[in-house]
Amino acid sequence: MVTFLKRLFLILINQAGTPLGKKDSLYDNVSDEELVEKIVAKNDTLLFGILYDRYAQRVYNKCYGFAKSQDEAEDLTQDVFLMLFLKLGSFKGKSKFSTWLYSFTYNFCINYVNRNKQRKLSDQSVPLEHTEYKLAQEVSDESIYEMKTDRLEKALEQISVEDKSILLLKYQDGASIKELADLLELGESAVKMRLKRAKAKLLETYNTIR
Repeated sequence: MVTFLKRLFLILINQAGTPLGKKDSLYDNVSDEELVEKIVAKNDTLLFGILYDRYAQRVYNKCYGFAKSQDEAEDLTQDVFLMLFLKLGSFKGKSKFSTWLYSFTYNFCINYVNRNKQRKLSDQSVPLEHTEYKLAQEVSDESIYEMKTDRLEKALEQISVEDKSILLLKYQDGASIKELADLLELGESAVKMRLKRAKAKLLETYNTIR
């Protein structure tokens, strides 16, 4: 049933990209948030095709960062957009749509990684809330930005998917503390603590890579 729904949905999306033509151009200056409102109001698959075109490549890139396989990333991207169409009404506008979408994508990927017990990338750590890990000194944002790209990518692969997601949202996607608090449904102080621990774990892992 799920496979059938996915195939049907992809057919609708592919059709949306072809016949729209002039209609597509009418929405060039329409914001993501306005477009989402119109899609939800009429459950409009054609308009969703425009949203898909805007973000498919970026969502694929983020999925690839978790899947590390082109086929898996493509499947994940399709699944993300299928679920997105079903859940689009839950977007409340408390953050930019792009930030919400990236958080939605990361959460989907986290569930995927943790479900797949055969993968070696799943989190082996104790949940953050139960750790006693303490950082003697705050890891500055500058030190994160100064990390060498190749070592940073390796370090991100070795920390938990939850830590990786919150760091990507903050430092790659530019989410503010308030946006993170809304997205994660946590208080701002709790978000800051999770970021602090994630940065500490990233730095610790980064320093072991040569």
